[in-house]
Amino acid sequence: MEARIARPVSTRTFLVGFCFVSLSTLAYAAGYKTANFTVSAPTPQLAKEIGDQAEVFRRDLAIEWLGKELPGWSKPCPIYADVAPNKGAGGATSFVFDRGEVFNWNMKIQGSRERILDSVLPHEVTHTIFASYFRQPLPRWADEGACTTVEHQSEVDKQERNLIQFLKSGRGIPFSQMFAMKEYPSDVMPLYAQGHSLAEWLIENRGRKEFLEFVGDGMQDENWGRAVREHYGFNSLLQMQTAWNDWVKQGRPRITPESSSINHVAANATPNGRRTPASQVIYRGQSPDAITPIGSTSPTHLASSGAVTVASPSQSVYAVAAKQSDRPQDRDPASPRPAEPTSTASIYDASRGRALMRR
Repeated sequence: MEARIARPVSTRTFLVGFCFVSLSTLAYAAGYKTANFTVSAPTPQLAKEIGDQAEVFRRDLAIEWLGKELPGWSKPCPIYADVAPNKGAGGATSFVFDRGEVFNWNMKIQGSRERILDSVLPHEVTHTIFASYFRQPLPRWADEGACTTVEHQSEVDKQERNLIQFLKSGRGIPFSQMFAMKEYPSDVMPLYAQGHSLAEWLIENRGRKEFLEFVGDGMQDENWGRAVREHYGFNSLLQMQTAWNDWVKQGRPRITPESSSINHVAANATPNGRRTPASQVIYRGQSPDAITPIGSTSPTHLASSGAVTVASPSQSVYAVAAKQSDRPQDRDPASPRPAEPTSTASIYDASRGRALMRR
């Protein structure tokens, strides 16, 4: 008999401010209930505004991503909102997957009213939409990266600036490593910035529908090379990484059908429908190395660093509770995976890390 174990999942996002923040000891003075959320907040007005907006995001973002609204949840998701003008913004959303179902929603958010409504809340609600759709944990880069695309443009701009600094300083993550990650790495900030950039690039090229189909397909057998080839035409993760890196180096210009590197790959298909071998499809700056750092003159392999830099309060970055992932390349693919723990812990439970890391 197949063992089915409940898998708790927690996603944590912290935009700015103080890294070490406890969301479990907050006091809430008012409550408000909608069809799918129950909100606890400092005032009745805030509770109503957050609850009504959560329903709007749940409906509108589901239509944007899935083409239709989500059915109502059997039990509403509690939202605990700590709202103050100068409070660092962030959130944590947890839920459980079991036997193809997702339930036990719980969301905690904090920050200024503006930051909660334009970034934290849509980000966290998008996590619930993905969980309801896929009914299983997503790869970290895809989940956090895609959720960041729905934030306010000011937050997206900061992520893009962070990405350039990470690539310049040697903190980029080769796609072969990033796609294999099931936990947050010790240096988590590059994962978020790079995941967002890749998600945005794929979505601009082929749209949200293709992106979700690609992620779902890749999760079936974790053969991301095959999924990349079938959905975007690249013959390998490295070839896709090279095309993405070239786009970043150009300043992330708006993608048109003529400028799309993915369409360029399709144009190199042979008459019988087969793709031109990767070695024959050339991009500016293409090399066999992992990632070419922005501003460098020669290719360099980039590896994630264990260092964590505490941002100043004027910056807006995310923080998550992170654990060091085990390395898939060190594990025999034929050997069974270790038994997953019960609901007391999970490799997907980001709340059980050793320390808070910033993205």
